[in-house]
Amino acid sequence: MHTVLIANRGEIALRVLRTCREMGLRTVAVYSTADEGSAVVREADEAVRIGPGPARRSYNHIPAVIEAARMTGADAIHPGYGFLSENPDFAEVCATEGITFVGPPPSVMERLGDKASARAAMVEAGLPLLPGSTDSIDDPAAAKALADEIGYPVIIKAVAGGGGRGMAVVREAGSFVDAYRRTRAGAAAVFGDGRVYVERYLDSARHVEIQVLCDAHGDGVHLGARDCSVQRRHQKLVEETPAPGLSAEAQHAIGQAAVRAVLAVGYEGAGTVEFLVDADGAHYFMEVNCRLQVEHPVTEAVTGIDLVAEQLRVAMGEPLRFAQHEIRFDGVAVECRINAEDPAKDFAPTPGLLDAVELPGGPFVRVDTHVAAGRRIPPEYDSLLAKVITWGADRDTALRRMDRALAETRIEGPRIATTAPFLRGVLAEPDFRAGRHDTGLLDRMKDRATGGVPA
Repeated sequence: MHTVLIANRGEIALRVLRTCREMGLRTVAVYSTADEGSAVVREADEAVRIGPGPARRSYNHIPAVIEAARMTGADAIHPGYGFLSENPDFAEVCATEGITFVGPPPSVMERLGDKASARAAMVEAGLPLLPGSTDSIDDPAAAKALADEIGYPVIIKAVAGGGGRGMAVVREAGSFVDAYRRTRAGAAAVFGDGRVYVERYLDSARHVEIQVLCDAHGDGVHLGARDCSVQRRHQKLVEETPAPGLSAEAQHAIGQAAVRAVLAVGYEGAGTVEFLVDADGAHYFMEVNCRLQVEHPVTEAVTGIDLVAEQLRVAMGEPLRFAQHEIRFDGVAVECRINAEDPAKDFAPTPGLLDAVELPGGPFVRVDTHVAAGRRIPPEYDSLLAKVITWGADRDTALRRMDRALAETRIEGPRIATTAPFLRGVLAEPDFRAGRHDTGLLDRMKDRATGGVPA
């Protein structure tokens, strides 16, 4: 491997580029017309424009990405997260073209990317599921009968869903069939696949994920557990490691089970196995993300392991450089996502021109970003502006450091709003400070703000 094409944009593209540079690898950036002049375009050894702003005609357009690799002599492609990162067809095309795809094999990605087959594979590997269907249910009567049997509330999920889309929570039998049909129709329109499955919905649960890393020689490790329970519309805003409320022994046990499960299907590279954890500490498999996660920096902060570097080494065919017992977990790390969104308007995106950008610094603060004053935030893409990561010897220190970092954050422009002030409010919530929070935290905050009346 000598030249890595980074098939992404924004902060993750710049983050991958930096590790490639440290490893002595040449880099190629691809960009749309909306991202001309972006930080990764300026920093890469070579940059290729691959299309107009809409992702389907640029970052998600496989022929354009492959042609850019051919033109520049790239022998590897790092997909980052989002866009083509979990597209098995793209990984297959890379293999056909003799280009190393930095990720799991296409067959594994296809099996785990389909939530129905992933659930079946993980059950076979011994991971527990919430009560529900292990496969898709294509008949509304059969789906309702199952929902009636397992009890409400239930959640209907698109087999091809992701990123918080393709889900519907149903709290009573009378509304199930309408919700089922809407979810199927929406999944077919958005994902091109209308299959759905049904499972019990937990109102009070934690979203906990295990970072795994596997090589092509049959070895794998976990790098601890992350709590991602602070979410709006099933999308994460705050992540931390280790997961509060779970003992180190429990996190290790879940981690070991996750590694065994992914190795059983031939996984290679970095990935995340996601679980729901109920009030009694029982854990239930949700899905596998066959890519680098947005929140990977918190794991890097407590382990000292560069996950992108390890992805690249695995893709080069190297064995893992450490065994499970050699991994050390030090302190606590927290990440807050600074999005161009207005929390007062149900997190509506606020794209536009940035007049001022001042980002935090100081001891044990990391900021992954691609923005600067004078740059325009385009409406075509995800609203993530920056990720602020803080480390502390204990959770209280990490949280106090995060509050200080958020207070230093200033991102301004006409009609621009960000999540930074709102996240300071989340950090001040008593349940969050005590580590008692769950996926319903933001809903409870919203209910209090509206006097218990849904907005």
